Amino acid sequence: MTREKALTRRQLVAGAIAAGGVVLSRPATAQTVDPSAYFAGSAMDNSMVYRKTNFAMIQPVWRRQLVKYYSDEPPGTVVVDTNHHFLYLIFENKTALRYGVGVGLEGFQWFGRAEIDRKAAWPNWVPPPEMLKRRPDLPRFVAGGPDNPLGPRALYLYRNGTDLGYRIHGTVEPWSIGSDVSSGCIRMFPEDVMDLYQRCPIGTRVLVLKHIAARGA
Repeated sequence: MTREKALTRRQLVAGAIAAGGVVLSRPATAQTVDPSAYFAGSAMDNSMVYRKTNFAMIQPVWRRQLVKYYSDEPPGTVVVDTNHHFLYLIFENKTALRYGVGVGLEGFQWFGRAEIDRKAAWPNWVPPPEMLKRRPDLPRFVAGGPDNPLGPRALYLYRNGTDLGYRIHGTVEPWSIGSDVSSGCIRMFPEDVMDLYQRCPIGTRVLVLKHIAARGA
């Protein structure tokens, strides 16, 4: 398959300034599809108008769903399986709410435990100095809004009070869910990250499982 014939300016900007700071790759399922097909109508949130995801275009496996899930983690914990591109919010009775996610091309280099110590609706995005060294063409600041690659919500991961630089956030590229697409952060459908945002208070524990590529390292 070939890549889609055209990208809108919004998608080019979002791809160039994706939270991981790399130009995004596109899953094969989206390569010949007009990106606009992944959106269906619009909605208002906190005075922001955003494009809703057309879930008819999304494979059922990546849609939010209640599943059986066996884990030693207590209810309320977020578990990110970067190998299989799932995020689980642990419930009681060996169940979990499972979300499809996009993970970082370099996401396997970070794993372990963290806490959500900060949350933001329609967050601004400021690339860190390390990212600007790699990509000096990036903007120094992107205001929160429907064109911001972080999407409508961001949950910031900390360990022992220190910002790890990793976030769970939305995306303006719904076709990227289910693939390795950036440099470390966990991205979700806008509707899913808004749902998770409401379910996870400050202090929520997060476990990022070791990526298969890093096992034995």
